[in-house]
Amino acid sequence: MSANDIHDMDSLTETEEMEEMEGDTELGMIDEEVVYLQEFLPTYHSIKEGARITKAHQAEFDGNPDSLFFNDGVRRIDFILVYEDEDKKEFDKRHKSQRCKRRREYFEATLMKMGIELEGTHSVLDEKLLFVKVHMPWDVLCTYAEVLHIKMPIQSNDLSTRSNTWRYLSMVTKNFYPDEKMIIKEAEYFTAPFEKARLEYYLVKDKETFFTPAMRSRMAYYILSRAPYEIRGNVKKFGITKLLDGGVYKAAYPLHDCRFNVESKEERCPNERYLLYNYWAHPKSFYKMQPLDLIRKYYGEKIGIYFAWLGFYTIMLSLAAAVGLGCFIYGWKTRDTSTWSKEVCDPDIGGRIVMCPQCDRECKFWRLNNTCEASKNLCVFDNYGTLVFAVFMSIWVTLFLEFWKRYQAKLEYEWDTVEFLEQEEPARPEYEAKCVYERKNRITGVNEKVPYHACGRCLRVSIGIGTVLFWILLILASIVAIIVYRLAAFFAFSAKLRAQDLKELEPLKEYVTPQMATSVTASIISFVVIMILNILYERVAIWITDFELPRTKTDYENSLTLKMFLFQFVNYYSSCFYIAFAKGKAVGFPGEPVYIVGKYRNEECDPGGCLIELTTQLAIIMGGKAIWNNIQEVLLPWVKNLIFRHCTNKGSSEKVLPRWEQDYQLQPLPKLGLFYEYLEMVIQFGFVTLFVASFPLAPVLALVNNLFEIRVDAWKITTQFRRIVPEKAQDIGTWQPILQGVAILAVATNAMIIAFSSDMIPRLVYYWSFSVYPYGNHLNHTMQGYIDSSLSVFNIEDFSNYSRPMFTPENITTCRYRDFRYPPGHHRQYQYTIYYWHVIAAKLAFIIVVEHIVYLTKFVLSYVIPDVSYKVREQIKREKYLTQVILHETNLKLVTKRLKPPNDVTVKEAKVNLANEELELGF
Repeated sequence: MSANDIHDMDSLTETEEMEEMEGDTELGMIDEEVVYLQEFLPTYHSIKEGARITKAHQAEFDGNPDSLFFNDGVRRIDFILVYEDEDKKEFDKRHKSQRCKRRREYFEATLMKMGIELEGTHSVLDEKLLFVKVHMPWDVLCTYAEVLHIKMPIQSNDLSTRSNTWRYLSMVTKNFYPDEKMIIKEAEYFTAPFEKARLEYYLVKDKETFFTPAMRSRMAYYILSRAPYEIRGNVKKFGITKLLDGGVYKAAYPLHDCRFNVESKEERCPNERYLLYNYWAHPKSFYKMQPLDLIRKYYGEKIGIYFAWLGFYTIMLSLAAAVGLGCFIYGWKTRDTSTWSKEVCDPDIGGRIVMCPQCDRECKFWRLNNTCEASKNLCVFDNYGTLVFAVFMSIWVTLFLEFWKRYQAKLEYEWDTVEFLEQEEPARPEYEAKCVYERKNRITGVNEKVPYHACGRCLRVSIGIGTVLFWILLILASIVAIIVYRLAAFFAFSAKLRAQDLKELEPLKEYVTPQMATSVTASIISFVVIMILNILYERVAIWITDFELPRTKTDYENSLTLKMFLFQFVNYYSSCFYIAFAKGKAVGFPGEPVYIVGKYRNEECDPGGCLIELTTQLAIIMGGKAIWNNIQEVLLPWVKNLIFRHCTNKGSSEKVLPRWEQDYQLQPLPKLGLFYEYLEMVIQFGFVTLFVASFPLAPVLALVNNLFEIRVDAWKITTQFRRIVPEKAQDIGTWQPILQGVAILAVATNAMIIAFSSDMIPRLVYYWSFSVYPYGNHLNHTMQGYIDSSLSVFNIEDFSNYSRPMFTPENITTCRYRDFRYPPGHHRQYQYTIYYWHVIAAKLAFIIVVEHIVYLTKFVLSYVIPDVSYKVREQIKREKYLTQVILHETNLKLVTKRLKPPNDVTVKEAKVNLANEELELGF
């Protein structure tokens, strides 16, 4: 088996196609395939040719371009297949396309043998293009509804789902919900898995509308994914996905029910797409709640649960954003009144303090008040309000996750996905296609086919883990490269920006410091590197997951999610972790600086700390990521659709296009489109929670982005993409434990940011230590003199020859640097003072106390708030009870019919026999 054939969806190369065609020529068709084609293809051709659209039908169609039915106007279109007619291709391409034609004919003949009805029609714009309409008859729908365990209504819901309090509240909030006259709330039913034998117990009012279009499309895609298109000996090739990748078909999709901006003239069309656009995707509805039931009905539960989670996350963010904005405003109001910033800016204090050079040779001495503006900006984010906000966010994230579980449980019940994962999920077609080995199932005891032996599975997983680790090391290497750039850039900026002859920078002198210039440029470079590595790794992660060959789609998505998130976590957050916990922590002092690889002097923080640089990094990455994602998600599909329509409609704009051809001109949704939406939001969730102590405005930026994200995603899938194949989903999948892991890690990171990155703990130690250890002139229980006490003294004569500045101003014998060390001349000169050890002890105590308090609070909240509300539990029990009653009545009728007494049997004997039968059945 070749490497290219590991994934069944991989497209065949031209060489492989030619080899297979030559093999067919030499060996001939396989007998099974020949017999099959001889028996069924004549019928297939006669039906298909008779289904070509006639002029009469064309005239009827021109008046109704939004028809969703076959030419007879009765059979509903459940799926569309598109291909190019090989007979009208160029002569040199016909030979290569004959195999595609044979595969397609075999595939469509198989579909018709399975009961699917097909109808073909030519394109209005391109004579080479053909559309195959797919219809699921009633018997086929019933069969596959039972196979897929689709739940259908059995009785109206007789339990009240809304309290009186909610009814009163809805009178106030109704303006924030879609118009109920347009989007009518669906009746609530108790449901049970569909069984064809018990059809009379389901509420079947109309066979045409009993199964919704989304259900019909889902069942159609299930069949298309498993219908064979070629049989070679014991190897059966099947699945529409492989045919799409191999170019046999150009597209396969379910139909939108109408145009998004025009109501359909078709009487039987519900116009759900039109409603979704006007009351969900349109910008005028940005302040309204989402019509989740209609989203779920039209696109399926998987899309519905994503938008439900995104909407719930956005609502919860509004509270965090309000508190974060208040914290920011508090910091902004106090930036000019804080004692330490005033001392930095004071010409008599900060103006007289000469700071030591922060690099070797080229860097110069500088005055502390040069960082006046940076010190004020630091006070905006580094204040006591930030501490309160960090603790609040740790509690907020727990409330968010717990309340989401409750809301998710409610949606699970309402959308009939409570027992979805308990049912056996079908294997992926790509997995089934590779099953060539037999293995005994330990649970059922039956031999089943698997694609590899146990050692093969271990080998595949090991290769995947090794590849992921390699890419993570590649990220770390890029981080080291950026650190080296920081060192070199700071050296260059220090030499240039502090030069006395740069008059053009005089107005920006307070704002453009070497630290700020280095931070901004390094953040931009880091963002560019992140995006490039993302693009490369996405392909690698998909290849690895395909190589591992997971059995079900859920297993596939979970495996890919873990790989992608692990990579993205390191890619996006590693630079932030470096600034927060590594930069400026091991720099030595001017006389003995620490060097990296023996050449580059380790980077120091600004005298105010590294917190402002971490804030800058977060703002650039979050803002840049949001802008880039919007360009990718909105602009690219819109431009592609514009170009495609321009090329295909050239010179034929007067022609009316049918519904299926209008949809063909839209973009197909990427196979992992929803996965990337989740990934984008979870990475944002990490920025909001992991580093919120350094950037209180992160929830505000996330809230604004999400308000746009919801409508942009809605606009995109409603107007720019073909209709998505509906899929079932019980919850947000493996993203739930990832969010919980991020929430737990966030408590530790925020406590450590406050302890090690901000200047809060040294200030508190200075403030409360006046009565025991009066540091400096601190005798009045204020912050006066803090700046002087936080800067140590260094004798410039103690510079080494390698690090001594090239230019030393006159009348300067000492300089200051940020540390807590004894001054020169002391018997322990340049060693750590008692103040340093007090600060370290206070930092460790702060981390331990805050973590324990917050974790205890999180545990209590998780225990107190149940995952499923009482009302939902009641409804689930009621539904299970009704299902059992129906099953009992059905079995009872079958037993009664079997044991109906003949004329010579007494009624008493019949009752005894019936009772014995019931006991045997366990009633």
